Amino acid sequence: MNLPNKLTVLRILLIPVFLFFLFFEMQHGRLFAVSVFVIASLTDALDGYIARKHNLITNFGKLMDPLADKLLVCSALIAMIALGSIPALLVILIISRDFIITSFRALAADNNVVIAAMVSGKIRTAVQMVMIIYLLIGFTGEIFDIIGYILMALAALLTVISAFEYIYKNRQVLS
Repeated sequence: MNLPNKLTVLRILLIPVFLFFLFFEMQHGRLFAVSVFVIASLTDALDGYIARKHNLITNFGKLMDPLADKLLVCSALIAMIALGSIPALLVILIISRDFIITSFRALAADNNVVIAAMVSGKIRTAVQMVMIIYLLIGFTGEIFDIIGYILMALAALLTVISAFEYIYKNRQVLS
């Protein structure tokens, strides 16, 4: 169990901590939840950087890192529906895209094709993380609502664009 893999496991273990602070009424609970989410999100960038820099890429990491990311983001998004912070339709769109691309990658792997991460997918992920953090903070007021709607619209647009890009650029997998 190398350091990148430990960071991936830590990210998974932080999910219930994040949800605890988000849902249980306590002073500064939302602030703690946002802090835990930010830390968990940063472990994603850190584990990938360390794994690539020190050639510590493992089969465990290849499987668990994207799963940990999806668990973190999906947990946050679903929790935010319950809190009334985000429309369910947007969450369905984001989660559906993740299932479609994960299935597409599995199909490609069965054909010995590796689908590398694309810039649009990385930008989509970054925008989703910023959107989640922004909405979790819960700023109030008209200008803050507008910023929230812009982030949600941008996340939706990038979700659709990145899905089409992954499938189009790797359409030979469907043959």
